[in-house]
Amino acid sequence: MIASLAVAFLNACNMNSSDSQTSKEPLPRHQALKTFDPHRKDFTCKYEANAAPPIDPEAEAWNQEALYVTRYALWQNQKDWKKAEALWIKAAQRKHWKAMMNLASLYEKGEGESAYQGQALSVVKADPDRAVTIVEEAMRLGIPAAYDKMGNYHANGTGGIRISGSRAWAFWQMAADMGNPQALTHIGKATAATYDNPEEGFWGNMPIAIQMLECAFGQGFGQAALELGVVLDVGGRDPSRALFVLHEGVKMGSERAAKYLGSSFRHGDSLVRGSKDQAREERYDALGDALYHNPDLRFPNLDKVVPLPPAKLPSWDMSQPQTLVDAAKGLVPAPAVKPTPGSQRTGRAHIPQGYALPERAVVPASEWRDPDRSHTAYAVAPEREGAAVPFSGYWIARLNESHREFQFAWNEGQVPQRYARAETFAFVNKQELDWAPPQGVSWHYLGTPVKLPDPPVHDLARRGVARLTRLPEGPRLDCWGSKPCPRTGVWVGLLVNREHPLFKVFDRLDRQAYVQEGQAFPDPRTLGLDVAREEVQWLWLDNANQPGPSGTRITLSDLHDDEGSAKG
Repeated sequence: MIASLAVAFLNACNMNSSDSQTSKEPLPRHQALKTFDPHRKDFTCKYEANAAPPIDPEAEAWNQEALYVTRYALWQNQKDWKKAEALWIKAAQRKHWKAMMNLASLYEKGEGESAYQGQALSVVKADPDRAVTIVEEAMRLGIPAAYDKMGNYHANGTGGIRISGSRAWAFWQMAADMGNPQALTHIGKATAATYDNPEEGFWGNMPIAIQMLECAFGQGFGQAALELGVVLDVGGRDPSRALFVLHEGVKMGSERAAKYLGSSFRHGDSLVRGSKDQAREERYDALGDALYHNPDLRFPNLDKVVPLPPAKLPSWDMSQPQTLVDAAKGLVPAPAVKPTPGSQRTGRAHIPQGYALPERAVVPASEWRDPDRSHTAYAVAPEREGAAVPFSGYWIARLNESHREFQFAWNEGQVPQRYARAETFAFVNKQELDWAPPQGVSWHYLGTPVKLPDPPVHDLARRGVARLTRLPEGPRLDCWGSKPCPRTGVWVGLLVNREHPLFKVFDRLDRQAYVQEGQAFPDPRTLGLDVAREEVQWLWLDNANQPGPSGTRITLSDLHDDEGSAKG
């Protein structure tokens, strides 16, 4: 007994010693930082996609489901924040960094605590201390977005952190150097002034500011496109580049970029070379309104509905602006529809597409005299040939006895056939068999068809931020980016070399473009990406506004010749 107590005491001492040692290590929120330098002379662009850890597929499914149950299209009383919390917790346990950031954002202020039309909402209470803990765990994983968030926490005093502007800027600087587009945009905007005013939070370091904004813009961050476009537009620094960048910003989901361009075409600003264009103004404004209501929208096929001058605008019925919004969305593959057993048959053997017979047949209550009773197929005796059908549904013919190989084969060749109650079961054609079953044939009840679950739809389509399309049947149509476009429509760009340093940055489903036959494919270098045109292979998806052929022989996994990371 004394010996066991001594061992327990020593273990406790060792544990306390270990805890004491660990407590001496500063928490990530207190780590030493390099002082923020708004006048830095050098900057090297890095990309968050290259620094972030890989994402577990099952955790990604949980993350997408959480986004779906809290999507912008839902009313406030329809959003299920508790379910989202549970899903993000599971995904965070798998080190899914985006889920960790979403969960931290949820705990910063909480969600659903206000009443809506007298109905209780799904409530997740604010827990800023927990938010900070989650972000610190993400920092230990080297996630750039976590350092950006920690900067926010020092700026706002989240979770009891002492407010410190100097540490906030230092964390943002660290996140920017790791490639986080939010931090790059924040510092880029703050240092894009002509003079210093630290009290107001801006400094004059235009060359580095533009480099940072270009780096974030290359990662598809719409806010960076807006800030970069404004910087290039103001003072006439580079209006041509500014117009392109702002237009790309609309594709990336920037509401303010859409409104900025709408205003420019309304007033005929120098950005658009003094050209007043009411039609373009109206279209940019419609897209901006859509982004206001749903910031998750992206418009990679914007050039289909509002290409930049000097291209002519296609005709459009603007009395239905939603059609414009839908046409500009990205395309994602619709689930392949495989014929269900029996759907191709005719007559009694036909089973509707998308339906199948149940594993355990159940007679509908309406078929029984006592509708309160529930009966299964086990209670339905086989019926002889020529008998009246007792229950509507599908029945199958079976030999009463089977001993020989050809008898087994005959049974296997029978298919379910639908009979209505009070009809007469058919007699088996003995002449076709060329033999007479010694014990006769009976009809066995199989039940009525049940609806099969719909095949899973791409997460972006479920949330309404992309449109479904049937990928074309037959051989895939593709073209290298250095050649003219062979067919008008929507194309998706694929960086073929998986060892390319920008593969993770480029490998996204929204790398789409609407290109007309004979035009050049987009040049990735215009986005600031060091990717040559000849390194990109473009795959034709569909026409932007008309449904493609039914059926598909290409799936997302076929977008590359070998296995690889999923797009999106």
